[in-house]
Amino acid sequence: MKTSQCIDNEGMRVALFPGSFDPFTRGHESIVRRALPLFDKFIIAIGVNADKRSYMTMEQRKALIESVFKDDERVQVIAYSNMTVEVAREVGAQFIVRGVRLIQDFENEKHLAEVNRDLTGIETILLYTLPEYSHISSSIVRELARYGQDVSAYLPENADLKQLP
Repeated sequence: MKTSQCIDNEGMRVALFPGSFDPFTRGHESIVRRALPLFDKFIIAIGVNADKRSYMTMEQRKALIESVFKDDERVQVIAYSNMTVEVAREVGAQFIVRGVRLIQDFENEKHLAEVNRDLTGIETILLYTLPEYSHISSSIVRELARYGQDVSAYLPENADLKQLP
């Protein structure tokens, strides 16, 4: 699945926020809401990896994220299965936004940002997770959910939780 969603964004500051978002957490929402004032358009790109077993289907993830940002026309949600920088080019994004929770995240993101800039000239903007969300990760939320625990405290308040498996 490629995006094939080429868009004319001339004169707009467009950001791409890629991730698996399996599921989309309060930490992810915080990154988006804090980055939104910097951009005219913000594209949340759900990466699809056919070789990886997901907790939520791509359709469920997309619907959940769209429910969170349903009142903000600047936010668009897409799915993709090709390279992130290719998607950024296809949708006319000049920036990739990434969240950093831990020092290990920073190291990984720094290397990816350098390669992405070398390949395309697209800049990466790193936003640090707010302290109150730094302990939340999608993998922890998935694990709790698999054991039947209530995970609503870790998901956006206005998320349509009917999308959860």
